[in-house]
Amino acid sequence: MVRERRRAASEGLAPQQAARRLTDEPRLTQALRALLQSQRVASLGTVNLDGTPLVSMVPFAIEPVQACVVLHMSGLAAHTGNLQRSTSVSLMVMQAETPGEPVHALPRVTLEARAEFLEAGTPIWSECRAAYLGRFPEAEPMTALGDFRFVALRVTGARQVAGFGAARNVSVQELAQVLSA
Repeated sequence: MVRERRRAASEGLAPQQAARRLTDEPRLTQALRALLQSQRVASLGTVNLDGTPLVSMVPFAIEPVQACVVLHMSGLAAHTGNLQRSTSVSLMVMQAETPGEPVHALPRVTLEARAEFLEAGTPIWSECRAAYLGRFPEAEPMTALGDFRFVALRVTGARQVAGFGAARNVSVQELAQVLSA
């Protein structure tokens, strides 16, 4: 909510206008934003050198100025090598399971993206680092390790399931709006 207020202020919107913009937003867009803001880990899909798939758990943050998903990866991880060979990725973010509740309608989104390894010290690296550490302050010591790098995922499409019977493709324009808010 703080991000939304800051963005609205930077756009010259009064608090009432900013609140109206969020409440006028379609229900599924609001659900997508809430899912991405409430979850901190995702499943990252990459392809190994031999063509077999690999799925890894990754913590993620969202950088609103760049409207991208931020990962912090070790050069020792198999998925990092896979991304260096092919920048195409899939990232699934899912609401946590509630014991005793049906799992088939769990809210989730699968993002399709291109990975961009960020050069340390650049403005985008600084923005992504700040977003990541804002979400994971305990990771700060790892940012000084030589084999860790920040990666920006440039989202190119998505498939959202917001519950039973509520599935849709999400446009790049809507994704940029969600990631930048």
